[in-house]
Amino acid sequence: MLIYACRFKSVALLRYLAVVILVIALCTAGAADSLVLTTATQPPPKTAPLAQPSPPKKRWLLTGSWRVRQEWWDWFGHTGQDSYTFTGSILRLGATRQTPSEDITLELAQVGLINLPHHATEPAPLGQMGLGAAYFDANDGQDASLFVKQAFWRGKNIGCQANSLRLGRFEFIEGTETIPKDSSLAWLKRERIAHRLIGNFGWSHVQRSFNGLHFARNTPRLNLTLFGGIPTRGVFDLNGMDTLPDVKVAYVAATTPLSGKRSQGEGRLFGIYYEDTRDEVIKADNRPGPVRAADRRAIGIGTIGGHYLGLYDVGSGKVDALLWAAGQLGTWGRQDHGAYAFAVEVGYQPRNSPLKPWVRAGYYRASGDGDPTDDDHQTFFLILPTPRSYARFPFYTLTNLNDAFGQVILRPHPRWAIRTDVHALWLADDSDLWYIGGGAFQDRPSFGFAGRPSNGQSDLATLVDLSVDYQWQQHTTLSFYLGYAIGGDVVRRIYGSSNHGLLLYAEAIRRW
Repeated sequence: MLIYACRFKSVALLRYLAVVILVIALCTAGAADSLVLTTATQPPPKTAPLAQPSPPKKRWLLTGSWRVRQEWWDWFGHTGQDSYTFTGSILRLGATRQTPSEDITLELAQVGLINLPHHATEPAPLGQMGLGAAYFDANDGQDASLFVKQAFWRGKNIGCQANSLRLGRFEFIEGTETIPKDSSLAWLKRERIAHRLIGNFGWSHVQRSFNGLHFARNTPRLNLTLFGGIPTRGVFDLNGMDTLPDVKVAYVAATTPLSGKRSQGEGRLFGIYYEDTRDEVIKADNRPGPVRAADRRAIGIGTIGGHYLGLYDVGSGKVDALLWAAGQLGTWGRQDHGAYAFAVEVGYQPRNSPLKPWVRAGYYRASGDGDPTDDDHQTFFLILPTPRSYARFPFYTLTNLNDAFGQVILRPHPRWAIRTDVHALWLADDSDLWYIGGGAFQDRPSFGFAGRPSNGQSDLATLVDLSVDYQWQQHTTLSFYLGYAIGGDVVRRIYGSSNHGLLLYAEAIRRW
């Protein structure tokens, strides 16, 4: 069905959504029928006076958060303003009117950027040197904004207690349809499953929302989720109010818990359709510049994938396993698109250790394109992710990439979490580009992803990082991050012998 949608674009997208909604309606109807049959077998109750319904209870819930982060970037190579510091702040204030049958939410966001670098973008292939340059280039000197972050209506018990529906502007993160009760599984979902293909870009100072609908049917054995929306600008652009009407995304997923005598976990199957009809941006791929500039045809990509999470009790501790995979078909402008990506990860947590260590290792691969002159585009497309979840020093993104990593997490105290990762990064295809970015956020000129030439090399970099999170007070978290990258042949061919990069930041988040 997704392949069909890729070929016939917007008309087929509407059919696709109609079919999915019909399936959900049938499921809902089936559940309601079974309820009727069950109650019909019970003896009729004794006659009693009808109770008068009590008036619905109403209450207001006020929420807020304020995050301030000081970032220091030292980009590869000593050209232009490649070393700089800047500060970003986002204040979010929301109010929700809650009743037993519905919620109405309004949330505002105020964003400020201080001391952005003015000369941290160089002509290709050097490009933007860190995300400070991305903020500066996207905002034409503007350094603050106020906009509606969320404004939606949520209906509860639509048809039955298992169903809910959101309409309006809201955040959506694929992979978070359910939250496991086990804290280890919940961490794996939040840090290693969610955000891969659709996310709120929560690490950026402006972030991303969607205008659309979100339907969920949640029972103890199955969660069925349907989402369709148009992303806001945001991300690096301080204009978080406007949307991108030429970019559309639809998502459907089924998630089920899995359990055994000494194990627990879950599985998910998902499908995504993405359409981008912006005709004033140049796509990021490995074709020659004039060819890309002449290709203003739309992108229509269908993605089918799934994940498996498992947590197993062994004699000396707990072992976890993660599998994630996705395949894509569709059109990339004038080219046919076909690509894939997968991740395999394992971990171990010993029992009765005062530091509560968690040792993990994994391998990720996303396909690249081996021939820039043919009619096929084989570079895996990340859609609208939160890339920093998987590239903590975001000088790369998870496309045309191999990533072999090891990580250690220590939790010596309930207030402390210490994590260190080591990543070996190399390109999946040396005929393709070194990519960076997190998806569409402007009508023009930015495509949302950018690429630098590989020059026939594949060794990208080795990344070593360290993060420390401290729960200072009940509602206040302090975080520190240091990432150090040693550039490989790909980086050296562009930036020369000065091929080391560094990201350092300190962050404070207050929630209430």
